[in-house]
Amino acid sequence: MKVIIQSVKFKTDIKLENFVKEKVQKLSSTYNGILGSEIILRLDHSDVQENKITEIKLEIPGNELFAKKQAKSFEEATDNAIEALKKQLDKHKEKLRNN
Repeated sequence: MKVIIQSVKFKTDIKLENFVKEKVQKLSSTYNGILGSEIILRLDHSDVQENKITEIKLEIPGNELFAKKQAKSFEEATDNAIEALKKQLDKHKEKLRNN
């Protein structure tokens, strides 16, 4: 699976990139039809502590799934976005089974 990571307004370190890649690639075990993913890590320069945003777009045959989460750390935001995508993948698999 192709994984593209972009960071907006900051430079990611290799540890964060590896964490994000590992989490996204684990989704392939849930659903083996994932073609690729695009992850955007963004800093929201607001006054709140929860200013780290992770956006994940998954490409699956005939569709795209998207999750955007905000948290105190990129790791937490990534975990939350992955959980949201797992739910979307489960719904997608259920639809395929019912058709």
